[in-house]
Amino acid sequence: MFKGFYTVATGMIAQQRRTELLTNNLSNANTPGFKADQSTIRSFPDMLMSSVGNTNATAKQQMGSQYMSQVGALNTGIYMQETLPNYIQGQIYNTDFSTDMALIDGYLPQNEEGITGSIFFRLAHPDGGEAYTRNGNFTLDGQGNLVNAQGLYVLSDTGQRIQLPNDDFRLDETGAIYVNDQQVARVGVSFAANPNMLRKQDNGLVRTENGENLPTAYGANGVAFTLRQNYLERSNVDSGRTMTDLMTAYRAFEANQKVLQAYDRSMEKAVNEIGKV
Repeated sequence: MFKGFYTVATGMIAQQRRTELLTNNLSNANTPGFKADQSTIRSFPDMLMSSVGNTNATAKQQMGSQYMSQVGALNTGIYMQETLPNYIQGQIYNTDFSTDMALIDGYLPQNEEGITGSIFFRLAHPDGGEAYTRNGNFTLDGQGNLVNAQGLYVLSDTGQRIQLPNDDFRLDETGAIYVNDQQVARVGVSFAANPNMLRKQDNGLVRTENGENLPTAYGANGVAFTLRQNYLERSNVDSGRTMTDLMTAYRAFEANQKVLQAYDRSMEKAVNEIGKV
């Protein structure tokens, strides 16, 4: 009986975590460059239950197949194994702001594990090192530095801050920034061969696990991409499907909850009625 409590509880916990993940995706459906998280739910190993036909046999004898008959498998519950972002590019839309930039994937090679790489804007992280983002919603601070919405400096391909006299500049498809027809910088873009190894942070940022900087995407073997000024990349969250998945997770949680209530009523009867006999 108690095994049923544990099995149902694991199902409720897994669906609760999945609901939280889907809710976060839905709340970021309008966040530029946001990448939806995906979950993987797996079951714990099943246990093969057997009955012993001769209870007078010794413990060693009872381990033999002649004294045992298979009853069937018993599932021990499920768990959320991992969450991984979906790095597929979102739609590109026009904003008419010169400081807005969008990365457009061209050809991104796959690694030996069949995982497609991804490209990101380079940002200076306040704790040191670099952070990365697909959100190109940039602006100029009081000193003319190109920064993101949280004030982190956008880095050039040489790892320097990009300082501009005003927002009257031109960005070409190769990432070069021109002021008065003179190139002053090149927007830094990094390439992650396995983006699943990156760790998400707040405000649409990702960082490497060990804090090391990603290599530049310019000139990387097999990497092709372009940049576009006055455009942003939408979130790749599919709102309709996310709502459907959210309702499915809620119904699964509710079904487990009803099973848990049924177990509780059975235990109550066992204590209050059978216990009196």
